[in-house]
Amino acid sequence: MAETEPLASVRADVWLWAARFFKTRSLAKQAIDGGKVDLNDAGCKPSKAVHVGDRLQIGRGEERFEVVVLALSEQRGPASVAQALYRETEESLAAREAARAQRKLGAAGLLRPPTRPDKQARRQIMKFKDEQS
Repeated sequence: MAETEPLASVRADVWLWAARFFKTRSLAKQAIDGGKVDLNDAGCKPSKAVHVGDRLQIGRGEERFEVVVLALSEQRGPASVAQALYRETEESLAAREAARAQRKLGAAGLLRPPTRPDKQARRQIMKFKDEQS
């Protein structure tokens, strides 16, 4: 199939899928319907047209991305190609790094045992939990 003229716009759910923010177009659509995606500081619908230069705020789990659309694609390609479709803002990178550091600090106090508990230890844990209830 010959290369045609560049795309003027792409559906929001298709672009999010092609840019690899979501594994399937259906998940991208669910995220948009759930209010996890904003386009140019306004709400978004799955069929909303995305253009070059648009600003997207994407929430995915605990991560929050703010990206500027650099290119459009309707096909999902390798990660290197997908990363060329957008540029993440400096504020977004800094906020995600700060959140990552905060989560790391929060888990620092959690000491995990070196091995799984054996049968005797499991019984002690169950007895302790029953006494607490």
